[in-house]
Amino acid sequence: MIDYRPLILTARMEPRAQAYFQKLRELHFPAERNVVPAHLTLFHHLPGGEVDSIIERLKTLGRGTPPVRVEVTGLRSLGRGVAFDLRSYALEALRDELADAWETLLIAQDQQGFRPHVTVQNKVEAREAKELLAALSADFQPWSFVVDGLLLWRYLGGPWEALSETKLSARGGAA
Repeated sequence: MIDYRPLILTARMEPRAQAYFQKLRELHFPAERNVVPAHLTLFHHLPGGEVDSIIERLKTLGRGTPPVRVEVTGLRSLGRGVAFDLRSYALEALRDELADAWETLLIAQDQQGFRPHVTVQNKVEAREAKELLAALSADFQPWSFVVDGLLLWRYLGGPWEALSETKLSARGGAA
């Protein structure tokens, strides 16, 4: 039986970065809404019925793509939340390659420009978000981390189910 529920593709952050963003998310995200781990979304909604071809495409990409460095460049107000802005030309190129390959599969949101970020707070009162933005901005210093893989998830109406993990390795392949 084919499962048509949407798929989400995220970048796998190195453990240090994942732990940092996850800790902030646990501290500042409303507990009842914090049902997925901190993440860097590449695609918000891929068709669930295409899961096998999507995983094959990710495996192929992973074998020819080395890990990429991502710069944490600042903070962004989401109005009722806060996110860290990210920059990586290599990650943008990787996403562009997938967007080209999946052009007919993409919803409007995923056809728009890619603005990489990690959300650590959302759906709170604007005052609370403004306070967190000020607090995090006060001592912010740019830093960087490595994305070493791609994670494919199935959307379950809130939580996500992990489906596959693809290692980025110019020599290796999918994990």
